[in-house]
Amino acid sequence: MQFGMPTLIELKSTESCAALCRELGLSFVELNMNLPEYQADKLDANHLQEISDEYNIYYTFHVDENLNPFDFNKWVAKAYTDTMIAAIVNIRSKRLSVPVLNMHLNSGVWFTLPDKKAYLFEEYRDEYMQKLTAFRDVCTKAITGTDIKISVENTSSFQLDFVAEGIATLLESPVFALTFDTGHNAGSGFRQQSLIERHIDRFSHMHLHDYSKARGDHLPLGEGELNLQKYLDLAKDHDCRVVLEVKTIEGLRQSVNWLKARGYL
Repeated sequence: MQFGMPTLIELKSTESCAALCRELGLSFVELNMNLPEYQADKLDANHLQEISDEYNIYYTFHVDENLNPFDFNKWVAKAYTDTMIAAIVNIRSKRLSVPVLNMHLNSGVWFTLPDKKAYLFEEYRDEYMQKLTAFRDVCTKAITGTDIKISVENTSSFQLDFVAEGIATLLESPVFALTFDTGHNAGSGFRQQSLIERHIDRFSHMHLHDYSKARGDHLPLGEGELNLQKYLDLAKDHDCRVVLEVKTIEGLRQSVNWLKARGYL
């Protein structure tokens, strides 16, 4: 089981992230494509590879959280799809070692009614599914022949019926997989877990962080209420990479020490 770290806002370069990753005995850095330096048109794969070689680490990517290739506006949807494909093409052309592109599944716009939220993707489900299927197919074509997986992370959207249908459709392609985020699941009252369990054979990536009702998620390991051992056992059983998704250097160090004390590192 390999452990990695997220991009930290305290560290302003890939090299500083890689240096901390190596110092802590971790295996990879999950580069966050919400940041300006990791936009698809700015990725310098040769430079990333040089850093990877120097520090003996590799990368996964966290795709822009706003990614919405299912938008009803065709130009907006195309821009998001092109963004994903550009990242894949750049990784492939430079033979950069990136086994996972982690993404959220956007729930889209909703109308707030007196008794509920009316999600437009639900109200126009056929059009939503057509766009989702097209996105799946173009990604599959771009990735086929590599070891890259697009791994869909559980967020609040996992509690919606049309998203459950969308995930099942994405997973019809072998290039798609699932990411289990422990804190997001806990914050939902563990309501997101059932969808993960329904497709547990496609679980391949984990965002591990602690959670408490008082403080929320992204806590250092050992500072919250979660049975972390249970999630680590699950990751081990499914041969998952694990991102220690805490947001500060101090919290990351604390989490690494928690793992070391239990023999994981």
